[in-house]
Amino acid sequence: MTSTSLVLARQENTGAGAQYVTVRIGPQLFGLPIEMVHEVFVPDHITRVPLSNHEIEGVLNLRGRIVTMINMRSMLGLPALEDTRRMAVGIEHHGESFGLMIDEVGEVLVLDPARKETNPTNLDPHWADIVTGVYRLKGQLMLVLDVDLALGRLNTARAA
Repeated sequence: MTSTSLVLARQENTGAGAQYVTVRIGPQLFGLPIEMVHEVFVPDHITRVPLSNHEIEGVLNLRGRIVTMINMRSMLGLPALEDTRRMAVGIEHHGESFGLMIDEVGEVLVLDPARKETNPTNLDPHWADIVTGVYRLKGQLMLVLDVDLALGRLNTARAA
């Protein structure tokens, strides 16, 4: 497993701001609150878990920790990727380790919280329940992904 550090930060405003790690899932740019992100890594040797939710790709051993790998494309209803060079963002949630499988990681942005807008009315309802707002960046929207809500969706699906 290869780990990479988050080294690039860009200041978008002069005051303190909210920091987001940008990731791309399919054609869409998402921002993950930086305090949720522990590391970025390339997953290797994922073991499938029988009878798990379809969003759970499997588990892997990352430096002695068992990490549950979540396929974010599947969670968002996007088609699977043929390319196997995926990346993952490592997070901790309620004492458990998860890896959110993404297409690519971008940079760390520092954005003014006052510029955060509510979800657009035309945002797919399947996405809207895990996105807590948007930022308008040059030529694109960055959706703010709420990791707690996304992982809560897995627990809700399991209970159903």
